[in-house]
Amino acid sequence: MILLVMCVFTKFSTAQDIETILLAADDANLLAENYINPVMNGLMYSMNSGWATTAKVHKKFGFDLTVGVNASFVPDKDQVFAFVPSDYSFVALPNGERELNTVMSENDTETTIDVTIPNGDGTFKIASFDMPGGITGDLPANAVPAPTVQVGFGLPFKTDIKARFVPKLNFSDNVEANLIGFGLQHDITQYLGVIENLPLSISVLGAFTTMKVVYDISDEEISDNVSVSNGELDFEMNTWTIQALASLDFKIITFYGSVGYNNGKSSTKMNGDYALTYDLEDGSGNQIGTVDEFISDPINLEFETSSMRATLGTRLNLSIFKIFADYTFQKYNTATVGIAFSVR
Repeated sequence: MILLVMCVFTKFSTAQDIETILLAADDANLLAENYINPVMNGLMYSMNSGWATTAKVHKKFGFDLTVGVNASFVPDKDQVFAFVPSDYSFVALPNGERELNTVMSENDTETTIDVTIPNGDGTFKIASFDMPGGITGDLPANAVPAPTVQVGFGLPFKTDIKARFVPKLNFSDNVEANLIGFGLQHDITQYLGVIENLPLSISVLGAFTTMKVVYDISDEEISDNVSVSNGELDFEMNTWTIQALASLDFKIITFYGSVGYNNGKSSTKMNGDYALTYDLEDGSGNQIGTVDEFISDPINLEFETSSMRATLGTRLNLSIFKIFADYTFQKYNTATVGIAFSVR
């Protein structure tokens, strides 16, 4: 399932030669932040989903193995971002446009960005590059996926420990990713007297997940005015969630729900050494030569998101095999489906 995540980053990173955004100089960080913001938010919401399909914990030494996928849907408003000229120092859009596509847009149209950087001596560095469009036309839905390969184990005191782990995997020769997470779920029903004898279960859950994706930037286009040495994009996501869960557990079917809170922080870094080539113009717009600039580790972005959450779901119990699906209402609504092997 983590191949779905790696596919998203491969499509994002190769949508165009993303390193050409560095020609925007000091404006590159803001353009990159606005462009990739939806995919970072979507991943963080996806990573916080799918931790539990019942509020009922295992008996001591009971266990389960769960495989599923979460998909966080990107709101329409986050498919584009406003281009506010006063926020930028050196870039401009043609024809007075005021809107650009984000990576999660259904519109894959490129937009030419013009760059003009004054040198302070009456000359200007001039360049242009194509800002990539969205990638969701190549995905099954306008949603950001994240995998759940998870084990749960029953501890004393009616507590479950949960762990997610996806080892480092390589995809498309230049993308690698791994994921790890831990959670604890504690039964509250045991403290509520007569309720303990009903099919109703109540518990609390806390969980943390971290995922890292690294994409190696290869310098495949020699005419784009940007050359790359040891280039890579480094994405790291850390999320946590706390939830109160309730479920009605019957022999054939389980109905479950939860309310809680999500938080996530992530970073995006473009590392490596880059040589940028600009045309050099005088004050009358005449080209008088070219100029090269050399930069290292040029982009370092941080993202944070948080939201209340509410989940409704159902699980079909076929002896020790379970099939489940749920939907979480939050800033980026999330659907979860999967199967589980469970021994209570």
